[in-house]
Amino acid sequence: MSIELESFRTKVRAFAESEIAPHAAKIDRDDEFPADMWKKIGDAKLMGITIPKAYGGEELSYFHHVIAVEELSRASGSAGFAYAANSNICIDNLYKHANEEQRKKYLPKLISGEHVGALAMSEPDAGSDVIGSMSCFAEKKGNNWVANGTKRWITNGPYANTLIVYMRTAAKETGSKSITAFIIEKGMPGFTQGTKKDKLGMRGAGNCELYFENCEIPDSQVLGEVNQGVKLLMNGLDSERLILCGGPLGIMQAALDVVIPYCQEREQFGQAIGNFQMVQAKIAEMYTRMEASRAMVYRLGANFKDHPNRNRDAAAACLFSSESSTSVSLDAIQLLGGRGYMNEEIPGRLLRDSKIYEIGGGTNEIRKMIIARDLLSRKK
Repeated sequence: MSIELESFRTKVRAFAESEIAPHAAKIDRDDEFPADMWKKIGDAKLMGITIPKAYGGEELSYFHHVIAVEELSRASGSAGFAYAANSNICIDNLYKHANEEQRKKYLPKLISGEHVGALAMSEPDAGSDVIGSMSCFAEKKGNNWVANGTKRWITNGPYANTLIVYMRTAAKETGSKSITAFIIEKGMPGFTQGTKKDKLGMRGAGNCELYFENCEIPDSQVLGEVNQGVKLLMNGLDSERLILCGGPLGIMQAALDVVIPYCQEREQFGQAIGNFQMVQAKIAEMYTRMEASRAMVYRLGANFKDHPNRNRDAAAACLFSSESSTSVSLDAIQLLGGRGYMNEEIPGRLLRDSKIYEIGGGTNEIRKMIIARDLLSRKK
């Protein structure tokens, strides 16, 4: 890793340790992300990492973005997750597909942290088969679109000011050419943000349903081209999977941050438990999973734009790092024994935060399909 990237990591780590880590337990316990934290992240120049400076961004790489998510997640899995949903899944996608007027209108406030962003794709009956099963529908009427339907599991949904929302805009039979992306603003007539859902993990990263009841959306709010939303969706998934890999990396590091000092200090049978080979074996396995995951993610991040197999390898990196994070978190609980099972201790939170990475952004089962189909499609 370059000196510049290491310097960037040091900067983000210092911010995370001073501004986020002290609040991590409270965020999880109260299921509430501090409202002023968005502005602090914006002031730290972390919200628009991949966005040009003309819009308030930093013009850095996706690799930088991975490191930012990793370090924030090391301090708080929930903070890293909410941050990624805003900075990559909303802001980066908006920049890539918005016209100049839309960029100037929305990006500066999102990047400064004054506004919060979200992306809405999933629905009550549309998860892994979101394109085929999407029922949220927008019908063109004059210069507006009239939208009806419900979106579900939307991270940052309860308090988002700007949302990218995918809706069906043509007959289902037209397949991939029946979806359009819209930029939705908080407070639009007919648009309601539901109450926050009580989740297993990533508490504080608010999640809710979005309701559209004859919501009139001006034609100017179309993101990209009409009925070409699937192209936008697929274009953003690879970078989303890469960036989200930073979450498991940070959680695994947080697990080792807890486990190693504990095993050095905790004594049983007259000596530190770190002297016992079974404990050492578990620590070695945790470290190896973390470093193997980090190697996969960093290799992809270092050459993401020109990577010849980034769709397959982004899925593979997400698959391996997410499963590793769950495994490492379970090992952390085991090594702390009875203490590890207490909600007041850190490992339980790490486990609960880890699990979403095996589900969100496409389940691990879908990722396995992507990997296998790519390999099997190659000529002998």
